[in-house]
Amino acid sequence: MNWPHLPVHVTLTDAIDIVATSILVYYLLLLIRGTRAVQIMLGLFALVVILAVSNLLHLLVLATVMQYLLLGTAVTLPIIFQPELRRGLEQLGRGRLFVRDRRAEDATVAEQIRVIAQAGFTLATMRTGALIVLEGQTGLREYVESGTMLDARLSLDLLLAIFNKTSPLHDGAVIVRDLIVEGAACFLPLSDNTIAVDRHVGTRHRAAVGLTEQTDAVIVVVSEETGLVSVARAGRLSVPIDDEERLRRVLAACVRPTRRSAKADGSPLAKLFARPLDQLRTRAHSPQEQFRT
Repeated sequence: MNWPHLPVHVTLTDAIDIVATSILVYYLLLLIRGTRAVQIMLGLFALVVILAVSNLLHLLVLATVMQYLLLGTAVTLPIIFQPELRRGLEQLGRGRLFVRDRRAEDATVAEQIRVIAQAGFTLATMRTGALIVLEGQTGLREYVESGTMLDARLSLDLLLAIFNKTSPLHDGAVIVRDLIVEGAACFLPLSDNTIAVDRHVGTRHRAAVGLTEQTDAVIVVVSEETGLVSVARAGRLSVPIDDEERLRRVLAACVRPTRRSAKADGSPLAKLFARPLDQLRTRAHSPQEQFRT
């Protein structure tokens, strides 16, 4: 079969134009990832498709209505995307939109882990239940909006105040992105996986496993009943962690797994999460080794 010859004239300027536009679109998608802006963009795309179909089928009334609707939507876009635009312009001004500062990222992760590990064992000593979510690459905006949005600086005092039993925000999860507490009293999806979660485990642990089944978040769980600290990751719940320093190491391995040179099957982290629950129940002769809230 002979294909018709189509003359193609691609210059260096065209190639630069395509690459630059692709990079810009990529970073714009990164900017709105995990926010309501994704759903809004999908809605706008649906309106554009309807407009194109109406023009194709010569539906004049529908096409006119869609044109005015899209025009009005375009006027309101700066208002709708105000948080994303502000964050993007701020990152652009700091030079962080296209260039990643590895040292700053490592310092942020280290401070985040230090505060959360300290808060976890402080709450465990007080027998105060807690769910602390460390946001990963997957945005958790929909879960933040299910609770109370804070947008506050992460600190030990803030976490202790939130999970205080007299606080109106203690019942639910705290979601942390970098060094910002995005929300408190957030609702998380419960896991129905009876293999990954023991049926005797409480709602707090089921919620932690449920969210990690759907996202790449890492969650620190403090049991109110036993005062045990565990970590949920990738739909699995770890064995109880007995000291703060070990919790820091586990969180560091979970948050930055790609920087570790050890193989997953032979690393202590894999063994921590991969141990079957029936073995745990067999070895759980004392209350300190049970997973309950």
